[in-house]
Amino acid sequence: MTADERPVKYPSAAGPWGEFRALLRNKPVVRVEMPDGSIGWLVSGYNEVRQMLVDQRFSRARAVAPGRVLQGTEVFAAGSINGLDPPEHTRIRRLVASAFTARRVEAMRPRVASIVGELIDGLLDQAQPADFVAGFSLPLPVQVICEMLGIPADDVEQFHAWSDTIIGDWQQDSGEIMTALAGLYGYFGRLIEVKRARPADDLMTALIAARDETGRLSEEELTILGCTLLIGGHETTANQINLSLLLLLDNPSEVDKLRADRGLIPGAVEELLRYVRLGGGLPPARMTTEDVQLGGVTIPAGQVVLPLFATANRDPSIFGDPDRFDVSRVPASHMAFGAGVHHCLGAQLARLELQEALRGLLGRVPSIRLAVPATELQFKPGMAVHSLRELPIWWGEP
Repeated sequence: MTADERPVKYPSAAGPWGEFRALLRNKPVVRVEMPDGSIGWLVSGYNEVRQMLVDQRFSRARAVAPGRVLQGTEVFAAGSINGLDPPEHTRIRRLVASAFTARRVEAMRPRVASIVGELIDGLLDQAQPADFVAGFSLPLPVQVICEMLGIPADDVEQFHAWSDTIIGDWQQDSGEIMTALAGLYGYFGRLIEVKRARPADDLMTALIAARDETGRLSEEELTILGCTLLIGGHETTANQINLSLLLLLDNPSEVDKLRADRGLIPGAVEELLRYVRLGGGLPPARMTTEDVQLGGVTIPAGQVVLPLFATANRDPSIFGDPDRFDVSRVPASHMAFGAGVHHCLGAQLARLELQEALRGLLGRVPSIRLAVPATELQFKPGMAVHSLRELPIWWGEP
């Protein structure tokens, strides 16, 4: 392919994604016209996406550097760990990585299962139909991450409203995102002062100590890192739970497999992560620091490159019959959590929450079903993830 070949157009969130995937099927790397009219490169093949994520010639920091016009979640990423390259990224990530190891997360399983049980109790006590979002999918990850950080979960309405704005897609006004960021940063600044006065056995107290006692964080880095962990710890997981439930309800034979063999649950969660297209906006961009060969194409230095995780997760060279949802599929290494230095820090925690949510719902709410036609469900507009306003459900006789 030559650099002057006509670029494809990136589809909107409501655009013809199936047709777009068909266009990319034999083109793992293509030039694309972005929604703002700029030109970039899309990487859609599994191996190519993985290569660009682990190759430091594709810089995350340069893609969100000062002076660049940023849209949607990139406005937030520019000041956070998500917009850094090593060694700065490594320095900050090391401060929190130990809290998210597989061993430490597994130790949390009894508590997560307990929260799932409490939420199901509350859900079943409500009149039908009930909102699954407000009653289960949102409070589950919120309560877990708030307990880890030492933040009052009762403040969810405050910080979730800001979070919804910050997780905006490319159409979201950057001024609105900055206003929401200012509100969230102010909230966290006040929380940090409270934690300084009354230390506890939680992650935020440990991060404050890293700031105050060892100087490994600046005050600004401390505040932004807390916000990043809070947003990352609940937004995607809550919406993954919602979309997973919709997919399962649409595939009752797969649910029957899980009911017959609960040992399939961990693999089913991996299949849900692979299959569900969670993102509705632009993926996190990189910028080439030099000319790079990728997928048989030379991408010049200084070009914006975007990894298509959803397309990589349907790559037929990696996943047999990739458009078939199969909870008994032998798990392969999907791209839902990325790869390389920016591999999702909370991947193990998200897996745990999804497993326990699925286990609890299968065991205690076996007759769960939608209370409205799926076509009537409404997604919040202008978000980088597919986020339902509400999800009305029945679980017994209407």
